[in-house]
Amino acid sequence: MSENKNYLVPITFLGLLFFSCGFALGINSLLVPVLQESLSVPSAGAYLLIGATFIPFLIFGYPAGQLVKLIGYKRTIAVAFLMFAISFGILIFSAKQESFVLFLVASFCCGTANAFLQTAINPYITILGPIDSAAKRISIMGICNKLAWPVSPLFITLVAGEHFTITQLDKPFYIIIAMFLGLGVLSLMAPLPEVKAAGEDESEESTSAEDAQVSQYANSKTSIFQFPHLMLGALAIFFYVGAETISLATLIDYAKALGLDNANNYSWITPLCISVGYVAGIILIPKYLSQTRALQICTGIAIVGTLCVVLLPGKLSVFSIGIIAVGCSLMWPAFWPLSMQDLGKFTKSGSSILTMGLIGGAAVTLLYGVFKDHFGPQNAYWICLPCFLYIAFFAFKGHKLR
Repeated sequence: MSENKNYLVPITFLGLLFFSCGFALGINSLLVPVLQESLSVPSAGAYLLIGATFIPFLIFGYPAGQLVKLIGYKRTIAVAFLMFAISFGILIFSAKQESFVLFLVASFCCGTANAFLQTAINPYITILGPIDSAAKRISIMGICNKLAWPVSPLFITLVAGEHFTITQLDKPFYIIIAMFLGLGVLSLMAPLPEVKAAGEDESEESTSAEDAQVSQYANSKTSIFQFPHLMLGALAIFFYVGAETISLATLIDYAKALGLDNANNYSWITPLCISVGYVAGIILIPKYLSQTRALQICTGIAIVGTLCVVLLPGKLSVFSIGIIAVGCSLMWPAFWPLSMQDLGKFTKSGSSILTMGLIGGAAVTLLYGVFKDHFGPQNAYWICLPCFLYIAFFAFKGHKLR
């Protein structure tokens, strides 16, 4: 386990990285309605754009973990930003060709870059300090990530104009390419110390009883798949990412479907509500609230929020998505420490498994698009209920299984 040092500078830089992840994903919330209008793409097809962003997590989650093992966290982060720059170059070409298929390819490439970046930064922030306060650190990162979601649509609208077409996306995307290349260079120079989890370093003697205990438990395993709490945690992330992505990426589209004025303004509901939950986590964890209890409370809130969205009318339904957002807020910060605990030498491989769980952003979101086409935009949110019910199982039981 990393010693309890002053990691203010690394945490500040990591906050910038988490912001860039949210910024890249937030572009989809603008592209979905734009593609529906410009290319006459149905809802299921448009939300396939978001699905293409998450599919790479399943394909490249494990290779990304192996790259972290091979070249370390910092160089993996730099490689990820280079991938992002290339991906936005493909997006520019897609916009000029007005090709939905090319947009899917570009989204897949963006998702690949994000898979490598997430595989590096999530375990890093988890083990950067004491494991029982990991949710607090991840909550800080979460604020940076979620507030970036609505920033990217506003940035593109500011640069391309209020009523732009897909052929006018080249200017904002060129700026984004330059930004991501700069972040890649900056990451190589950033003061990010190499950190290891408890029991991860087999070449050194354990310096604490905790390290010795974790090493003994982890060394008794021969495969990463022998940690049931990790596998169940990856499945919890699958459902969580799917439900949270729906709450983040569908607000503009849902507000338009309900005929509400200035639909773009509703994109702030989810990020702001999630940030409220993150601030609560920063204040309460671990002094007043354990990571486990926070996850249990948030799961209940998310279930209530889902019922409100599907049962309440009009604006009340839209604003109820904010309740789901509050519930989602401390799920991600709790999943990582609860799922990665006691992995020892399997820590980096374990982070790969958890990263692969982000494929839920593709599967669940695509199902939402199908449900929307067949049952209407409001009833489509029923898809979130079984997701949160499984997370409730993990919160109360699954994370304890060894």
